Amino acid sequence: TDKGQLSVEVKEFVLLSRCLRPIPSSYYGFSDTEERFRNRPLDFIINKQKKEIFFTRHQLIKNIRQFLEEKKFIEIETPILVSEASGAQAKPFITHHNKLHRDFYLRIATEIPLKKLLVGGFEKIYEIGRIFRNEGIDARHNPEFTTVEVYQAYENAEYMMNLTEELFHYLAEKVFRQQTEFTFNSYNISLKKPFRRLSMIEAIREHTNIDFAKINGLEEAYKLAQKYNLKLEKFQKTTGHVILAFFEEYVEQKLIQPTFIYDYPVEVSPLAKSKPENEKVADRFELYLGGLEFANGYSELNDPAEQKKRFEEQTKQKELGNEEIASFDKEFLEALEYGMPPAGGLGIGIDRLIMLFAEQNSIKEVIAFPQLK
Repeated sequence: TDKGQLSVEVKEFVLLSRCLRPIPSSYYGFSDTEERFRNRPLDFIINKQKKEIFFTRHQLIKNIRQFLEEKKFIEIETPILVSEASGAQAKPFITHHNKLHRDFYLRIATEIPLKKLLVGGFEKIYEIGRIFRNEGIDARHNPEFTTVEVYQAYENAEYMMNLTEELFHYLAEKVFRQQTEFTFNSYNISLKKPFRRLSMIEAIREHTNIDFAKINGLEEAYKLAQKYNLKLEKFQKTTGHVILAFFEEYVEQKLIQPTFIYDYPVEVSPLAKSKPENEKVADRFELYLGGLEFANGYSELNDPAEQKKRFEEQTKQKELGNEEIASFDKEFLEALEYGMPPAGGLGIGIDRLIMLFAEQNSIKEVIAFPQLK
């Protein structure tokens, strides 16, 4: 205009979309947490910073794929509707197939079909996919969530531990330009140093001064649990369950900086291979940051006779009231009987990974449409 104001001279006007609801002003905002999650479109319109989380999510998932593909892994999709809920300890969702006149489960893990692919001759495979568990909802858990599971033939738990740490550093470098400090769960988390590695027994000893290496038998372990007022269910009457109970009660929430915990009791690791020098210890690890588990991996059990024995022991736990015990998977046992190569396996919860890198303390912030109570 003559006064230098940039203006548009309208010659034709076409309405592309109608807004029938008033948008709250930026002055008053839209900050009610529960209402934000129930009305995500409005949340993203008003709270632009919440929208940015999903650009971060996209970049992280893209770079996870790039990291694995640079190492010659291939992604293979496996079924969501499955005949047996196996591969993890979780209560499944059940659905019904009308034409087949039978119930199916929504998968609780991608582990079993991916290991069947190992039997079939695929050596480096992974899948990024949705998992469904009929369990609680809170700031750390959502009934449907995303994981990446990775399997490599002729490798083991130690290889997968190294791969996990390498992936975290890769993501920090590629997505965040070598940023190594993140605020998560009210803690300053540093990815700069090599991740600490402790056996479960060492970690318990460090935080409680209790040395389970010197505990002889279930009776002594159970008396110790009673002394510390640890509540154990009927299906938890093994030394391994007592060790895990101590770890979860006195150690887990104190693992703030990146820490690998390895050497899990075999009783709580039904799909993991035992250590050669001690059949009571599984060659398994988990990664903890900010007091939360981020990754789980192990040397895969590939002996069908031993796997059958483990499934039978799990079935006994189910009969004693453990609703999270997986199904007795006969098809998987049959696949193992054809011969599965020794392998390392790894599972990482992608939503929690994004919580860390996007510096969010609620899983609902990193899922576009979270489930609500």
